[in-house]
Amino acid sequence: MAITHVAAFAHLSEADVDALACELDAIRADVEASLGARDAAYIHRTIRAQRLLDLAARIVIHRSRGKGGWALGTVALAVAKSIENMEIGHNVGHGQWDWMNDPEIHSNTWEWDMAGLSSQWRYSHNYTHHMFNNIIGVDDDLGFGVLRVSPDQEWKPDHLVSPLRNVLLALIFEWGIALHGLHASRDRALRVGGSKGGRELLGKIARQVGKDYLVLPTMSGRRFGRTLMANTAANVLRNLWAYVVIFCGHFPDGAEKFDRAVLDDETRGGWYLRQMLGTANFDAGPVMAFMSGNLCYQIEHHLFPDLPSNRLAEIARRVRPLCEKFDLPYTTGPLPRQYLQTFRAIHKYALPNRFIPKMH
Repeated sequence: MAITHVAAFAHLSEADVDALACELDAIRADVEASLGARDAAYIHRTIRAQRLLDLAARIVIHRSRGKGGWALGTVALAVAKSIENMEIGHNVGHGQWDWMNDPEIHSNTWEWDMAGLSSQWRYSHNYTHHMFNNIIGVDDDLGFGVLRVSPDQEWKPDHLVSPLRNVLLALIFEWGIALHGLHASRDRALRVGGSKGGRELLGKIARQVGKDYLVLPTMSGRRFGRTLMANTAANVLRNLWAYVVIFCGHFPDGAEKFDRAVLDDETRGGWYLRQMLGTANFDAGPVMAFMSGNLCYQIEHHLFPDLPSNRLAEIARRVRPLCEKFDLPYTTGPLPRQYLQTFRAIHKYALPNRFIPKMH
């Protein structure tokens, strides 16, 4: 059932919640005070490496003659796209590097290599999702508007096809994000006025589709089809990886859902607590952490969404003992297990509640 009182659910008093907030504020202050050249070098190095890998992958795709070379280049291109999407685009868009005052690596100027507009995503994700994480009827990322992931969400007959929608969403995840951002942009326009964003999104889509499926294949000359297939496959692989990472951070067992009532007089400590209860990590070494945009530390990312991703591992070493101190769950596990739990939830909640076995 959706949580209506976060502190009571966690068996914490108001004093406990305030103390938790003080501890987490101290972590933030320590990290912010230590930001500097090492962090700036990290993001510059990451961007250079990603661009070199992208270029190398395209050269291999173009110059190789066999299927093996094409496959190698395509996988390398998918890796480059994943790094650009997860470790660079997502994190720059969160404002994690705004403190550098670099006009290129800034949340207001960076446009990622995806169909959706960064500006629309920043509102739908940074505000609507992160501020209202897993609140039913408020957080649009809860099932992305097409999946039912909680028994507290109203069941509709079209949820019966959720398993098929889930597969389609995974394959075209960047397009789901684009439409999701447009939906949020239109909702915002209805509330505060301004552009609904449709024309801007169409412009971005035209540029993105033109680059991947027309300009770059055309530049390959007689290898038009080879490049076109590589770009298509790399985008699908990137979509699948981004989908798995995002879903495993929000929908496995232990990632709680909340009722709108939690927003009544919510304190900063209450917000922190809700982020900790509503997200989940997955176990990852340095390479997988990098490839996931360090979103294997989803709990820490939701606590401090604007702190640089390269600091989340060290933050996790302080947050996990804090969970033990306040007797809070720290939801994590192997990536396959986290996804299987998510997969099970999507299929289970495709049915009306009366057909779902009650858990005791």
